[in-house]
Amino acid sequence: MNPSPSTLPPCPLCGRPMVPGPSLNEHHMVPKSHRGRDTVTMHRICHSKIHSVFSERELATYYHTIERLLEREEIRKFVGWVRKKDPEYFDRNRKPSHRR
Repeated sequence: MNPSPSTLPPCPLCGRPMVPGPSLNEHHMVPKSHRGRDTVTMHRICHSKIHSVFSERELATYYHTIERLLEREEIRKFVGWVRKKDPEYFDRNRKPSHRR
């Protein structure tokens, strides 16, 4: 049985309500490729944005907390933008060329 939206905490990155279903993902705070095990549930779009900005090495070595993710200006700008969207909104984030 899926929890109701009122029983889910807000998204740890953007603070919007989370609605069970395809708009949510599990994010490994330390990537699995770096032996990370702990996950947090967040919006799919927020999860996608994290991976479009940071490499797995960056996530493993420094950006493995919400507070540290929010230190990056690009993430703060994204959060300011996405907070105005519906909780189930999703759009793909393009990967920047410096990460390819």
